[in-house]
Amino acid sequence: MAETVAKAPTLNQYEGMFLFGQSAAADVDASLKLVRSIIERHEGKVLVIKRWDERKLAYEIAGQKRGTYIITYFQAPGPTVAAIERDVKLSEEVLRVIILHADHMNQAEMEAVEPQPIVREERPSWERDDRPPRRDDRGPRSDDRGPRPDDRAPRTDRPRRDEPVEAGANKD
Repeated sequence: MAETVAKAPTLNQYEGMFLFGQSAAADVDASLKLVRSIIERHEGKVLVIKRWDERKLAYEIAGQKRGTYIITYFQAPGPTVAAIERDVKLSEEVLRVIILHADHMNQAEMEAVEPQPIVREERPSWERDDRPPRRDDRGPRSDDRGPRPDDRAPRTDRPRRDEPVEAGANKD
């Protein structure tokens, strides 16, 4: 009979970006401990963990306008990622998480990771609204159709308002 040998699960290397609300900026150590505990609870081994940046969010998440990002590099078995994401969804402190494979990175690259500066891009001219605001209180703008001229010829097919209408005048 063949013996079954229990194989140790292969450890993959991952990069995890955890987003915390504004309150995490005041107590970064507690956020780092929470991330470390979530990873280690699921058989992960933390290689690098640090506060990455605090930024204004593109849109509100759970009523938060700013967020603190914690980046971590860790080794864990493949099925662990789903369990970590589940714990994050159940956590009230962590707003979002993204976990990616990071097998291509070495220890020096992991420690050297820093946030990139925010670059504001100029929008193309067709997306900008450089026109001055509409002046509805002072009349139409020059590109609008102006008032009709008053020197039009009067219509002759209808009686004028100041003339009396004769009974049966238009009956033939």
